[in-house]
Amino acid sequence: MAGRNPRRAFGSVRRLPSGRWQARYYDLQGRPHTGPATFATKTDANRYLATVEADLTRGAWNNPRLGKTTFRAWVERWQQTTTNLRPTTCSLYGYLLGRFLLPTFGELPLARIDVMAVRTWLAELHDAGEVSATTIAKAYRLLGRILGAAVEAGYLPASPCVIKGAGVERAPEMQVATVQQVRALADAVPARYRAMILVAAYGGLRWGELVGLRVRHVDLLHGTVRIAEQIAEVNGTFMVGPPKSEAGARTVTLPTVAVAALVDHLDRHPGASADGLVFPAADGGYQRRSNFRRRIWLPATSAAGVAGLRFHDLRHTAATFAAATGATTRELMERIGHSSPAAALRYQHVMKDRDKAIAAALDRLARAADTLPDNDNTTDRNGTQMARRRRKRTA
Repeated sequence: MAGRNPRRAFGSVRRLPSGRWQARYYDLQGRPHTGPATFATKTDANRYLATVEADLTRGAWNNPRLGKTTFRAWVERWQQTTTNLRPTTCSLYGYLLGRFLLPTFGELPLARIDVMAVRTWLAELHDAGEVSATTIAKAYRLLGRILGAAVEAGYLPASPCVIKGAGVERAPEMQVATVQQVRALADAVPARYRAMILVAAYGGLRWGELVGLRVRHVDLLHGTVRIAEQIAEVNGTFMVGPPKSEAGARTVTLPTVAVAALVDHLDRHPGASADGLVFPAADGGYQRRSNFRRRIWLPATSAAGVAGLRFHDLRHTAATFAAATGATTRELMERIGHSSPAAALRYQHVMKDRDKAIAAALDRLARAADTLPDNDNTTDRNGTQMARRRRKRTA
């Protein structure tokens, strides 16, 4: 018996009529499995079994049968578990799946979606140039979320979505209006929208928070508005829900200019009940963002000389105004309704840059003053010259 190889303790290999070798084994639950492919040599088959055994021992093994599940079938299972998504998020995911993910990966087994398959898909989307980089980043992040869930469930050993920077969105540059521009905008819109502009620019409310604001959430005595719900428009349907995040439920104190506009606004529309909307559409009900943008916002920004400014920029403006008063990071977070300090720090950085600009402007004023003639000396010289003229006329 000496010199013979001992029988394998894990799995078995056999030679097929084709001359190739097949590996078979049992998992920890005693279920039989066959290697996903055949091997050219017995050594290769045994090496594969050694790898499987090691994965089973350290808990890194994945059932190869699960990897045969198609992406489409897994998506259907995954969607059944995503019960905490907002309606707008569900709508976005449906669009991204139908437009970008399912046409490419739908019929592929999960195990066949590797890094190169994802890279090829991304390259084709960018080369086509039919959609923005932001949309592609959203689609990639959704793919990563779906395949990440497959890893957690044991359908995949690892996610192929490991491409650095592929899911990063390049947000549009933040624009901030001045106090004068805000006033010009408020003057440019029809009277029924004036208060809405000022509340947005000084209170920092999101669009959905503004159009969902109810009379009972306005406290004119203390100059506050309470954000308790917001409106989402999904496929043309309005949906009432809680604020965007837990931090979004907040009470915002408004400056006098916005409170006065609210008082005038509610006086002009006294018929609204406590549960009525503060800023309804002209024909009642919720305002549609697309209609407001086309009929009100674009003409107003053009008339006010701020064409290109987005309505959401009023929220940036409000945060920047608050930062200019010296508000702390925590105060900015609470006022704007952010759960992360990142956005608040962004507005503080904007003001830091503005502070540099102010200092530079002061330097220019100081240098200009240095080039001016001395007023006192000028006066003295003028006075002396006038006295000489008087003496000549007298003589």
